[in-house]
Amino acid sequence: MRIQERMETLTPSERQIVSVLLQDYPVAGLGSITELARSAGVSTPTVIRTARKLGFDGFPDMQGAIREEIAAQIKEPISRRDAGRANARDDHTLNQFADAVSSNIRNTLQRLNPDAFDAVVKILADPSRHVYVAGGRITRSNADYFFNHLQIIRPNVTLMSQTPNVWPQYLLDMGRKSVLVLFDIRRYETDLAKLAKLAKDRDCTIVLFTDQWGSPISRLADHCFHALVEAPSSWDSTIAIMLIVEALIADVQAARWDESKGRIEELESMFGKTRLFRNLG
Repeated sequence: MRIQERMETLTPSERQIVSVLLQDYPVAGLGSITELARSAGVSTPTVIRTARKLGFDGFPDMQGAIREEIAAQIKEPISRRDAGRANARDDHTLNQFADAVSSNIRNTLQRLNPDAFDAVVKILADPSRHVYVAGGRITRSNADYFFNHLQIIRPNVTLMSQTPNVWPQYLLDMGRKSVLVLFDIRRYETDLAKLAKLAKDRDCTIVLFTDQWGSPISRLADHCFHALVEAPSSWDSTIAIMLIVEALIADVQAARWDESKGRIEELESMFGKTRLFRNLG
């Protein structure tokens, strides 16, 4: 989408409009110009100017483009919807989840800015930058997975404790060269928001993985990945988040292949010497 392609040309106020659009796309772009301006905290002329800078004739033209994009998605071949579905009736839970997850992944990738992705890869591949990772009650497993892979690829990676009371001990060592990677989806966690604020006060770079609505931490994050998480369940799905995480890990490893290859070989050697996984049966 051209919104993401032209992000670098926008002023802070115009980027705020784009942020509102992306966080609630396409709904935010289909309301009135007054509603969009109010949600972004800007004036209606700013909305018009932003639409023109994005290459549209004006706000109505931008809305027309959004409607056309939605129509194109609705007209996708039935075969694409059926790909990856289970051999079960249409109303079976497996197929409901397959449809929801496929839609989440597709729409997440459409929103993702490749330049922002590449910028985060560059940051994470720099071993001089200490990376701290934390997740919430639901996203702790995402943080664990991210940490387990990244700390094999490069040094200076820390998985923060689940206990907020000890976080000041990590903050003590954070600074301009530090990176704080946070996972926070609804219901957003106030402890993580406090952590982000304290880290930002210490000039720490913040990378956030959140949902389509956007954690309050979005306002502090230097880089933010919005993934769709709704599923036919009482629990949100983090599969789209994991797609981005695994792609990041792959690119960081590629960027540091010579170093990471040596670390992996050394790690395997240690496992072999200590026989941590030997068969005791």
